[in-house]
Amino acid sequence: MPGKAFRALATILMVLGAVAPASAGSKTVAICGRGFLEEVDGTKVLHLKGTPREMGLQHGTLLKDDIREQVRFLFEVKAKEFKPEVAGLKLPLDVKRLILSISELQRKYVPAKYYEEMAGIAEGAGMKVEDVVAANFIPEMFHCSGFALSGSATKDGTLYHGRILDYGCDWKLQEHAVLVVAEPEGSIPFVNVTYAGFIGSVTGMNAKKVSIGEMGGGGLGHWEGVPMALLVRMALEESDDLDEAVAVFRDHPRTCQYFYVVADGKSGRGVGMEASWDAFSVIRMGESEPRLPHPVKDGVLMSAGSRYEELARRVQAGHGTFDAESARHLMDRPVAMKSNLHSVLFETTTGRFWVANASPEGEPAANQPYHAFRLSDLLAQKPDPAAPSLAGAARP
Repeated sequence: MPGKAFRALATILMVLGAVAPASAGSKTVAICGRGFLEEVDGTKVLHLKGTPREMGLQHGTLLKDDIREQVRFLFEVKAKEFKPEVAGLKLPLDVKRLILSISELQRKYVPAKYYEEMAGIAEGAGMKVEDVVAANFIPEMFHCSGFALSGSATKDGTLYHGRILDYGCDWKLQEHAVLVVAEPEGSIPFVNVTYAGFIGSVTGMNAKKVSIGEMGGGGLGHWEGVPMALLVRMALEESDDLDEAVAVFRDHPRTCQYFYVVADGKSGRGVGMEASWDAFSVIRMGESEPRLPHPVKDGVLMSAGSRYEELARRVQAGHGTFDAESARHLMDRPVAMKSNLHSVLFETTTGRFWVANASPEGEPAANQPYHAFRLSDLLAQKPDPAAPSLAGAARP
């Protein structure tokens, strides 16, 4: 082939490669600005790029129906089940008003960019801002298991970070499950395993190979600090390594009682951490403390009660043999509870991860198939230019 023709063909192929979907199993659903929604092997993947307002507008526009239905169910159906008992009487509780009052206490601790993003979601979805804010602060009102294994604990030294979210399948959040691949302007890109309309994170990994999962404890009523899900989001956006991630939790005012597993795929290190309103401590791999009495070499395990005992037994029995498949089985029932909303295994060393969500009928995630992804592939994905482009915003 003549050189000029070859170069022309190469240029065409490069251009086609720049716009073609990166995965044969993906389909672009719609585009909004620099963001787009796709389905990858049946999983919704939402790509957000730009300023907080732009990302929020993309989110609200592309997932409008999911967000509106999720917020409706949470506050018009589920919230009505909460009737606290006072003097022997069960009284109705305006959950939305309570959450909004708590969010006002926390506003001075929360970066303004997150309120800008929530305002963008409201604009895109045609909703009131306060409804989006209230939904985003729900994780503060309701209080899972996790582990990190590396070095001698795994078959080839690969770092595996398992995360089990036990929230409640009857909340129907799984019907609006989505992977958010976020590229915020001026911050580290990350993937957030989450639900439509939520900007915070309880399960995520960034492009610097730092992964984080959360477990709730007690301490309800201690609201004056950065909400847990936004602390996790901040750590994902700002942390180049494990130490920087730990510092985000250490150096900001915190709320309630929360525990975390944080892992760094570059160093192969992971830690367990308590970061509560009045306490901060770090448990390194191989260390024990009274609540976690079964240390394992090159591992950190965090759970409670019989679930912790079973997790420790499984890890000790398979120590030195774990690969991606066997590490996923560490999260099988009964380590995962019936309320298991999602389970995620991060192969933090490589950026690969596997996600299982609860079924629409409420079967726990532990009983569902896992879907495999790689963060670098998701970040490289381009939308199909022939997909529908959604512009503007619906109004309430």
